[in-house]
Amino acid sequence: MKYTKHKLGGVWRENRGFALFVVLMIVFRSALADWNDVPTGSMKPTIVEGDRIFVNKLAYDLRIPLTHISVLKLSDPKRGDIVVFDSKSAGLRLVKRVIGLPGDIVEMADNRLTINGVAARYSKVERAMGVIFAVETYGDMTHRIEIVPEGRGYLSSFGPVTVPPGQYLVLGDNRDNSADSRVHGFVPRDEIVGDSRTVVVSLDYDRHYLPRRGRFFHDL
Repeated sequence: MKYTKHKLGGVWRENRGFALFVVLMIVFRSALADWNDVPTGSMKPTIVEGDRIFVNKLAYDLRIPLTHISVLKLSDPKRGDIVVFDSKSAGLRLVKRVIGLPGDIVEMADNRLTINGVAARYSKVERAMGVIFAVETYGDMTHRIEIVPEGRGYLSSFGPVTVPPGQYLVLGDNRDNSADSRVHGFVPRDEIVGDSRTVVVSLDYDRHYLPRRGRFFHDL
């Protein structure tokens, strides 16, 4: 028994630096910052398949590591933020854009948004590769969206709906190919783990996972 304890003590002394590094990395990635793989095109054209996005987990809360328990609220998500959240409804970690804030009345008709009675503006509309690209603007929120010309039924129109207190309405920028609040419902505040504003690196699935040029530390 003494030999075993002595041996274990020696192993600990030899590896405690590495163990401390692993613990600190777990704390850092769970509570401060991380990166997230994006395997689908639901946020195209802003985020494409194969992007690795930087997730700022201090954007809204300081949380106890490895939990969703907030010990300090730092801010609330704003309209237009790209948020990363652990969706209980979907059973997945998702990346979407905040469109409706608590109390907002949101509706969409043929992929055109109206929020609190004010219609979003659409500019730089162009067709390419069988889809339509446009710049969607509402207040300070401006970003590109992608839609298919004929729309896809229930996904292209909804509402009006009122966003409940403490929840958010999120949509993918790829409006006709995104399982978002139209499918999974509103997102509770405590499911949101952070925001993302940068692509760290992007791997092209169609070119043997080679890195895409021009997307290293690309701003979203």
